[in-house]
Amino acid sequence: MNLIINHTSMEPIYEQIIAQIKAEVIEGRMTAGDALPSVRTLSRELKISALTVKKAYDNLEEEGLIVTVHGKGSFIAAANQELLMEERRKELEKELEAAVQKARTGGLTAKEIRESFEIIMEDEVC
Repeated sequence: MNLIINHTSMEPIYEQIIAQIKAEVIEGRMTAGDALPSVRTLSRELKISALTVKKAYDNLEEEGLIVTVHGKGSFIAAANQELLMEERRKELEKELEAAVQKARTGGLTAKEIRESFEIIMEDEVC
């Protein structure tokens, strides 16, 4: 797992960790049972506080994406596929909202935006 922390980002470091671990799971690079680095190991690798990593792991555990076994470490949970699909939907909605906002700022009408979307979808093989 190769996490990259952007210290100039407005996004808190623990949220960056959460987002990147979620992406690893959603994209299939990490699967159920895969071990995460220990809190201390990851904090040393990223040169951040162990409390920050712990906060990220705690949040991921609350969401059901990881399980922590005392004395053994943290592992990717047998994640609920519906939970992963919901994450994908939220990410898609965020990206579509940004694209629509950019189009509106560029002067496109709602009709033009819809037409562009339809053209793109026609090219997609379903």
